[in-house]
Amino acid sequence: MSLFDTIRNTIVPVHKEGYPFIAGFFVASLLLGWLAEPLFWIGLVLTLWCAYFFRDPERFTPQDDDLVISPADGRVSSIQMVRPPEELMLGNEPMLRISVFMNVFNCHVNRAPMRGRIANIVYREGSFLNAELDKASQENERNGLVIETTHGMIGVVQIAGLVARRIVCWSNPSDTLDAGERFGLIRFGSRLDVFLPEGTEPRVSLGQTAIAGETVLAEFGSSKGPVISRRI
Repeated sequence: MSLFDTIRNTIVPVHKEGYPFIAGFFVASLLLGWLAEPLFWIGLVLTLWCAYFFRDPERFTPQDDDLVISPADGRVSSIQMVRPPEELMLGNEPMLRISVFMNVFNCHVNRAPMRGRIANIVYREGSFLNAELDKASQENERNGLVIETTHGMIGVVQIAGLVARRIVCWSNPSDTLDAGERFGLIRFGSRLDVFLPEGTEPRVSLGQTAIAGETVLAEFGSSKGPVISRRI
């Protein structure tokens, strides 16, 4: 069994996107250790952090088409009505935007907030401002998914941050996603914006910690009874 299989099976599930980075950190640790032994241990700690960063735990996602589930681990940094990015073609009217900011210690695997078909995916180059800034939604490098749901079109935007330099999305237009299904990740600190149509009520507060695939961000219509969860 390889080092990476051991990490994945006995310490923490690791997404395959992280394997090259973990290998790079480990090799650098060996080289630094050849120069000075204390540097090896510092490198080893950083290697373990890298494996932790790329962790990909299982989540239990509520299966209810009226619920909007957090697409990212992190802190709810914004809840407001704003116009969606032009490239999403969701119109000029303000939509409810809920933003989740991810720091370098959060899990960075992104998950679908609702069940639906991907109508479009639009990548746009941009700056690398602090992802917590409101203007990051318009100025930073980003990748937007438009998902057709039972409640209409919603937007999910992966936004690169000050440290992040790589947005990964392995889903494609016309793919059908279940709520909580993995669709991409962002490396090393970033943000996810969810744009929701009229009739959506927030179910989180500013500053609240969200868990991807589990935390209910918002809800369509009135509240219902107990929600059935499904392992994703």
